[in-house]
Amino acid sequence: MQFTASTVSLTVDDVTASQDFLTTHLGYEVRQAADGFAALTRDDAVDLVLLARGIEVLPPEQRDQHARGLILAFTVASGLAEHQERLREAGVPITMPLREEPWGERLFQVTDPNGVIVQFVEWVTPS
Repeated sequence: MQFTASTVSLTVDDVTASQDFLTTHLGYEVRQAADGFAALTRDDAVDLVLLARGIEVLPPEQRDQHARGLILAFTVASGLAEHQERLREAGVPITMPLREEPWGERLFQVTDPNGVIVQFVEWVTPS
């Protein structure tokens, strides 16, 4: 089996709020959008699809699920502290401030308007 792309699909209450958050603060671009649906893309990251809760394209047992318990994580090459400060200055609440784990993972988290946790990671040599 050969994959041609990777996409994460998130079911959210307000597609427009997540779409605006991801395009404004994370550099995603809208590839397609319709009522209750948005497909977002970035050249250097996984594609995202946003679906409105209750949308009929989903099987009935999936329609009311919400993207909870999921962490959408992005690894950056450098400048993690600067990324955190840029987001803070833009008014994005930092829901887990920058920290470094003993195994060399530096990370911080923000939460989008629909409660989707977005984590940013930078790998460094453990101290």
